[in-house]
Amino acid sequence: MKLVAGVDIGNSTTEVCIGAVEDGGGLHFLSSASRMTTGTKGTLPNVLGVRAALEEAMDRIGLPVRALALVRLNEAAPVIGDTAMETITETIITESSMIGHNPATPAGAGEAVGELLWLDNIQRGRPGVPYIVVVSDRFSYEEAAAMLNHYMQELDIRGLILQADEAVLVENRLRKKLPIVDEVRRIEKVPEGKTAAIEVALPGTCIRMLSNPYGIATLLGLDAEETRLVTPVARSLIGKRSAVVIRTPHGNIRENVLPAGHITFHGTQEKRINVDAGAEDIMRALAEAREIRDIDGEAHTNVGNMLTRIKTTMADVSQEHNGGVRITDILAVDTLAPVEVSGALAGETCMEKAVGIAAMVRTQQLPMREIAARLEQELGVEAAVAGVEAVMASLGAVTTPGAGLPLAMLDMGGGSTDAALLQADGSVRTTHQAGAGELVTMLIQTELGLRSRTTAEQIKKYPMGKVESLFHLRLENGAMQFFEESIDPRYYGHVVLLAPGEMLRVEEDIPMEKILQVRQEAKRKVFVTNALRALREIAPGHDLRSIPNVVLVGGSAEDFEIPEMLMQALAEYRIVCGRGNIRGQEGPRNAVATGLLMSYLARQDTGG
Repeated sequence: MKLVAGVDIGNSTTEVCIGAVEDGGGLHFLSSASRMTTGTKGTLPNVLGVRAALEEAMDRIGLPVRALALVRLNEAAPVIGDTAMETITETIITESSMIGHNPATPAGAGEAVGELLWLDNIQRGRPGVPYIVVVSDRFSYEEAAAMLNHYMQELDIRGLILQADEAVLVENRLRKKLPIVDEVRRIEKVPEGKTAAIEVALPGTCIRMLSNPYGIATLLGLDAEETRLVTPVARSLIGKRSAVVIRTPHGNIRENVLPAGHITFHGTQEKRINVDAGAEDIMRALAEAREIRDIDGEAHTNVGNMLTRIKTTMADVSQEHNGGVRITDILAVDTLAPVEVSGALAGETCMEKAVGIAAMVRTQQLPMREIAARLEQELGVEAAVAGVEAVMASLGAVTTPGAGLPLAMLDMGGGSTDAALLQADGSVRTTHQAGAGELVTMLIQTELGLRSRTTAEQIKKYPMGKVESLFHLRLENGAMQFFEESIDPRYYGHVVLLAPGEMLRVEEDIPMEKILQVRQEAKRKVFVTNALRALREIAPGHDLRSIPNVVLVGGSAEDFEIPEMLMQALAEYRIVCGRGNIRGQEGPRNAVATGLLMSYLARQDTGG
C-alpha cells in the first residue's frame, strides 16, 4: 500500500485529497484539506499553499508529509481579470466645476442662482446682486447665522455652501429659509465671483434641474455648445439630493477622450472588433475566430493598455518575456463604471458604460513543472503534473450520488470555468474558459463604487438584510427576522451581510435593493453566460439538449444562489443540474483532487 495525494491549485483555494492505493488495485480515500492559494495560480509561490494543505491533510491521519509516495498536481492555467472602459469622456474644468453629493443633512429646498461670495468678504457685497454665500468651517454655526441674518437686510442672499456638517443648525437660526449644501470638504477651491446654481431636493426625492443639462442651461444661461460640454456634469448628479454647479469662464472646459480601441482575435480566422460594440458583439467575434492563438488590443487605447498590462503582469510572475505570454480566451460582459469628473470638488463621479473582461493567460514555459520540482526538493516526495483540470474534475464529479454517464461537469472557480463531458465509453471533451468568481467580485465593486474589494467579495458570498430596529431586520427577500436580544446599535439603519455567526455592516450608504440587483445581475452576466458558452462547446453538435446531466463543482457551486440560477437557465433544455457532492461527503469541493487519485488508480490498472 502507498499513499498518494491529489492537489488542485485553484485561483482562490488549493485543495488536497489523500488516498491509499492497495497493491491489488483498491483505492481508499483517507482525508482532505483546503487552503488559500498563495500567489498567482500556476506560479512558484503556489508551493507554500500546497505544502500547508498537504501538512493539514496528513496531520488528520496522523502521518508526516514524507510518508507520501507521490503528489499529483493539476495543470493550472492562470486567469487574470481587468476592466476595459468602453467610452470615457472626461470633462476637465480648470478652475472649479461643481459640487454634487449626498450629505446626510442638507437643509431647505428649491433652486437658487447667484454670484459666489465668501462669508469672510460679505461686507464687500453689493445690494441688488443675488449671492450664494460660501462659509468655511472657521465660522461656528452660531457666528455664521448671526452674520447672515445681519447682512440679509441689505444683500440678496439666495443660498449657502457650508464646509461643516451644520446645514440644519444654520437654517434653524436664519430669518429667511434658503437651500443649503453642507459637508463640502475642499471648500477653499470654490471660486469667488463666479456664477453658481444651487439645488436642494425635499427629503426622499432627488434634484431635477441640475441633473438635467437643459436645466443647468436654463439656470446658468448656457448656449448649445456649453450645454453639450456640461452633460457629464449633469449625468454625475443624477440621484443626488443636493448639488451646486459653478459656471467657469469660456475656454476653461475641454474634452479629453481616450478611445476604447479594437480587440484583435488571432485564431483560425482573424477577427477585429471595437470595444464600443459591446460585450455581445465581442463574444460573437471571439466565437467566429474559433481556435484562438492569441488576443491583443490596439495600441494607445483603453483595451490595448489593459491587455498589455495583463501580459506584462503574467510575464513578471512567470519570469518570461512578454512575447511568450498569450491570451487564449476572454469573457466580456457589459457593465457600468464610476468615472471621476475632473474639476469636481466633492469626488463626484458619473457612470460610464464599460466592458468587464476576464482574460486567460498562458505562457510558453511550463510553470507547473517548476512547482513540481520545487515540491520534490522541499518535501522529499516525488511530485508530478498529472492531468488536465477539467478531465480530473469530471472524474471526481462522477462520485456524486445519483450522477450517471454521460455526465457534464462545470467547475466554476475564482478565475475560470472548466467544463467536461464524460461519455460512457470513457471519452472526454473539455473546454477551459476565462471568467468566474473574481470577475463577479470586480463587477460588484465597480458598479457599486465600493472602496474595498473585500466588501465586494462579501456581498457576492452572503445574503443581506437591513436592520430596521434593535430587535428585527428585513431580509432581502422581504421577510422579517426577529431577535430575542437586541442587535448591536452600530448596525441600526444599515444594510448588513449575514455571514455565518455574525453580521457584517456595509459601510457605504447604498440601498439594499440596488446591492441585490447589482449582485444578481453580475452573477447572471458571468456564471450563466459562461456556463452556457462552456456547455455548448463540449456538447455533441454544440446542442445543449444532447447533455442529460450537469454536476456543478468548485467554489462557486457553494454559492447560495448561483446553482439555482443555472438550474433555471438549463431547465428549458431538460437538463438535470445541481451541486455536486464529491465522494458523497465533500459537497462540490475537492473534485479535481479526487479525480487526480482516481486517474492514478486507472493508470495502475492499465499498467500505465
